[in-house]
Amino acid sequence: MSRINSSSINASRNKAITLLAVGHACVDIYQGAVAALIPFFVAERAYSYAAVSGIVLAASLLSSVAQPVFGLLTDRWAMPWILPLSTVLGGLGIALSGLTGSYALTLVFVAVSGVGVAAYHPESARVARLVSGGSHSAMGWFSVGGNLGFAAAPLMVSGVIATGGLRLSPLLVLPALAGSVLCLPVLRALGRRESGATHGTVPVGTDDKASFVRLSLSVVLRSIEFIGLSTFISLYAQQRMGGGTASGTLALFVLYLGGALGSVVGGNLAGRWDRVTVARWSYVLTIPAIAGTVFVPGPAFYVFVALASLALYVPFSLHVTLGQDYLPTRVGTASGITLGLTVSIGGMVTPLIGAVADATSLRTALTPLIVLPVLSWLLFRGLPEPTAPGNGLPSAEPVGPTSLPYRASH
Repeated sequence: MSRINSSSINASRNKAITLLAVGHACVDIYQGAVAALIPFFVAERAYSYAAVSGIVLAASLLSSVAQPVFGLLTDRWAMPWILPLSTVLGGLGIALSGLTGSYALTLVFVAVSGVGVAAYHPESARVARLVSGGSHSAMGWFSVGGNLGFAAAPLMVSGVIATGGLRLSPLLVLPALAGSVLCLPVLRALGRRESGATHGTVPVGTDDKASFVRLSLSVVLRSIEFIGLSTFISLYAQQRMGGGTASGTLALFVLYLGGALGSVVGGNLAGRWDRVTVARWSYVLTIPAIAGTVFVPGPAFYVFVALASLALYVPFSLHVTLGQDYLPTRVGTASGITLGLTVSIGGMVTPLIGAVADATSLRTALTPLIVLPVLSWLLFRGLPEPTAPGNGLPSAEPVGPTSLPYRASH
């Protein structure tokens, strides 16, 4: 009987994680859409490098402020209802961004999308942690959903906008509508599960704030590398390879698709070694991968783009679970920072990269990204790997409603 119950629990958990992963894809497609729209903004509106950097900044600025706020709210109250709402908001902003020739309104619309994405991630990470029972591999698959959303963004944007121009951007809202519906079964099941739990459950563990700060600084550097590449890789590919927007779309697709593989690899490697070791070695691999992307000519360019994506995404889901384990009493805040704030900061640095590119060249502007993984590697040296359940490491096994590793009080 216990074996049957265990099988049923695993099936239920897998279904919930699958739905959350697909919903995550439907949200993160709009983070990827910002970079995917840039070549079309340049082509139709003749924006400069600095101007398109401003669009990325607009998507990131409000998001960077909103992420920790939503994280704090998630730590205080469970807000599962925010998942469908934020998904629609993220899609709506991108859908409206192509309808106006006004640069200011374009900034407003992508900022609205950024707020929607910011609202989604802390609560979705909390929900994923609950339904997965704290499994690192399950959280890895949840992250893969976001990576696949990133990867689908250039294909979706190119398929829609290349057909009829920016005026067709309202069609880009469709994944958001689908994602908002897909999360509803998980939220209903979670509501029934939490209704049977004891209210006021106290989070367990002791916060390791010093380690969390070092982790966050490392993730900020990784964010600058990834957002810097994703913002300009399409334009850089057009310069290096020719072929117009098609070569740029391919480069962005490769960059995002490699992230899906990287998250799966990272979760599996963490089961064999510890998360800190896996993340540290991924930064070592990132150095030659970005160098090759910037300097190696010919078709090998795409190979190095794929390697850079893989290396940058191997530690991505590990950052999230490490952050949650370093701050076991503030899981929502940790999720908001590792999934959101630090990612958004990367977008805030892109105007500087764009300004350097306008003054010199894209190659010159992207070259400093090669150094940043070295700094991330140094920050990870000596970081502890949480191992004791009492210090916040969640169990890898499914857990019952009254023994959740973390649960926001109502």
